[in-house]
Order: sequence, then structure tokens, then C-alpha cells
Amino acid sequence: MPSPGKFVTFEGIDGCGKTTQLNRLVQRLEAAGRTVVRAQEPGGTRVGREIRKILLDARSTDLRAVPEVLLYFASRAQNVEEVILPALQAGHIVVADRFTDSSTAYQGSARGVGLETIAALERIGCRGIRPDLTFLLDVDPETGLARAHQTRFEREGLEFQRRVREAYLDLHRREPARVLLIDARRSIDEIAADIWGLAQSYV
Repeated sequence: MPSPGKFVTFEGIDGCGKTTQLNRLVQRLEAAGRTVVRAQEPGGTRVGREIRKILLDARSTDLRAVPEVLLYFASRAQNVEEVILPALQAGHIVVADRFTDSSTAYQGSARGVGLETIAALERIGCRGIRPDLTFLLDVDPETGLARAHQTRFEREGLEFQRRVREAYLDLHRREPARVLLIDARRSIDEIAADIWGLAQSYV
């Protein structure tokens, strides 16, 4: 869906540092005079925040893969309608910490829901909106788990995080022009400088 705005997302396994880098990029864009709208994922709206409580609650160990991905897309669809689409149509830059690529990696691949299912849900829930640019912060799962907070996703263990990482790397291989691979093992300042240099060509 063509729009005058730009949609930038940050992706990666838990503990990769994407939230820190998202905040750095937003600060630099705003300092450069750009209007930036943040779209929390999951969350970003009243409905989304209620769904987020269920999804990220460490006690939700009984949440199965299909209901999980449906909840993510319910939150995402509300975010698209209420926040993302209006901001893009107004010509703003929208920056999100995760979007459909997360569902592809976590539920579609690592949980075995299937890529076709994710694609179908994306068609229904996202109104044709896909990121213009995605920064994939890549780090080994051992490092990611050591950095991450204890949510139910971190408690899935090392093998689960390995499957998620490989799914992300596959996304980069399939869409290298959109999904830019960032070495997240470096210092925060080095990563931020790399991202800023790349972002200026897109936004």
C-alpha cells in the first residue's frame, strides 16, 4: 500500500539489543527534524496493551502456538488501523520494535505454525503494510539469553532461540534489500553509527 511515510522495524532474537538501537535511531531522526511515531509491538493501543499482558506474562505457559499467533495479529491489526496507517498516510516515519517478521520467525518457523499461515494472517490483518526497512540485529543465542530479561520466551531455552535466529537469517537471505543484517556483538555506539549510516539512505 503506497504511502508518503516510511516504516522502519527492528528485529532479532531476545537480548539482541534492538530496543536500545531503536531508541538511538528515533533520537537522531527527531534531532534531524523528522516526525517519528513509535508503534509498540505487541501493544501500541489500549486493546494491544491488554493482549500484550497475556502474551508476555511468564505464567502463560499454557498458551499454544496457534492462539499465540492469533493474539499477536489481533494486536498488530489494531495497531495498523489506529497508529501505523494514519501516521504513514500523514507522511511520518513509523518505527516499530518488531512486526510480522517476528511472527514469521517465532511462530511460523520456531513453533512450526507454518509460513503460509503467517502470510495469510498478514494479508488479513496488516492492510498490505510491510516495512520499508528492517534492521535485523544478529547475535548468537548464548549471548542473547545472557542479556535478556526473563519472559516466557527466554525460558524456551537455547534450542528455541537457535531456531528463531536461523529463521531470521533466512528472512535476510530472501529479502536482503529490506532486511539489513547488523552485527549486534559490537558496542552500542558502533551499532548505532552503522544503523544511522544505513537509515539515511532510506528515510
